[in-house]
Amino acid sequence: MDVVHTIWDEFLKIAKEEVGIRVVETWFKAVSFAQWDAEKKIIYLQAPNQFVRDWIQKNYHALLSTHLGRLLHVENPSVSFLNAVQERADLVVAPTQEMRMVPAQVAVQKRRAGLVRISSPKKQSTINKSYIFENFVVGPSNSLAYAAAHAITEKPGRLYNPLFMYGGSGLGKTHLLHAIGNGIQDQNKGATVLYQTADRFVTEFISSIRFDKVERFQEKYKNVDVLLIDDVQFISHKEGTQEAFFHIFNVLYDAHKQIVFSSDTVPQDMQGIAERLRSRLAWGLVADIYMPDIETKIAILKRKAASHTVVLADDIAHFIASRAIANIRELEGALIRVMAFASLTKQELSLELAQRVLQRADAPERPAIDLERVVSLVHKHYGYDFKQLQSKGRDKDLVFVRQLAMFLMKRLTNKSLRDIGVFFGGRDHSTVLHAIEKIEQILKKQTDLQVRIKKIEDELSR
Repeated sequence: MDVVHTIWDEFLKIAKEEVGIRVVETWFKAVSFAQWDAEKKIIYLQAPNQFVRDWIQKNYHALLSTHLGRLLHVENPSVSFLNAVQERADLVVAPTQEMRMVPAQVAVQKRRAGLVRISSPKKQSTINKSYIFENFVVGPSNSLAYAAAHAITEKPGRLYNPLFMYGGSGLGKTHLLHAIGNGIQDQNKGATVLYQTADRFVTEFISSIRFDKVERFQEKYKNVDVLLIDDVQFISHKEGTQEAFFHIFNVLYDAHKQIVFSSDTVPQDMQGIAERLRSRLAWGLVADIYMPDIETKIAILKRKAASHTVVLADDIAHFIASRAIANIRELEGALIRVMAFASLTKQELSLELAQRVLQRADAPERPAIDLERVVSLVHKHYGYDFKQLQSKGRDKDLVFVRQLAMFLMKRLTNKSLRDIGVFFGGRDHSTVLHAIEKIEQILKKQTDLQVRIKKIEDELSR
């Protein structure tokens, strides 16, 4: 391995400690160390595209200069990026330090030769055809969001743009997003409608950086007629993704293309969102959806039962609707349990049967949760295995995941702080206590972490 390549690998290790593995995987691994001009003390890097180059220059120039300078034993070297048209022969290169060609450079040369062709996005629907306005039950809790969603299908891009719907999980936001898509496609057969969850948007953006497909990524989103983004809060604390999304938003908005968001919180309360993007989220109409009243719950239950060709009696519907249930998804789940039990046991659907089934479900025998199960679920969601969590590693992301595992262990098991510390390689109980307090502080600010922890807890409880 040549000297320059070795130095870049060492820099990546330092950067991982300084700014975290997510930044390294997203940005720095898309870049290659192309040249070191020892006479002029200039470090030349190669980025796969202008977007990556501009972002790194804006946010990490000092980091690059400081640590690459130390590794090269040079004080305050200049850091520059090769232009796509700049020839390597123009540079004065230190002997024996030419870097072998890496994938990013190969991609640039292919683009020069005209081998990389960007095509128009396919007009394929991402909309669930079963979610339509006709089977959405309207009540006081969602009437504003429903009316606005229905209205923009008549005048997409010109009325309530963007539309921002917020409310708790399972209250119908996703249903309305798809209903908008279906409504617009019914009236405009040629319209390109794209539904996307925010976490998939983030994953797709990171992949586009790593594989030099940022232009294709941007073209895909900028050429849609209607963009529906679900759970937009998941782009919080992801500065690069927000930068890309900001530009996509501006292009679509200026072209009078319809944009619709859903979130679990109102824009001004979203943490980790750049102010200029937060203001744009609230430019149009902000409509809330909250837990429906009992009359709407009963209507939802009757509509759901009818879709299964079941006539639901008023007393059964009232009993199920009166229960302490967090959202509509759970409400419908309770109804399905009752109907399934009646069908499988060949009993008549009655109030007594519903009471028996749901009261038994209220106190399920909770499976024993041990420390190993918590580690297994944390590994599934974050990728760090037990050996890594038990290590002395101080990587920023690893430390966070280790603290989160400790927090979940204390919250979901009967183990003491000392037991958890011993499990993590003999750590002191004060370390575990600090980890728990740290996660509790983060939870007050990050709604996306609240959602993730709830998901892990639900999986552990099953």
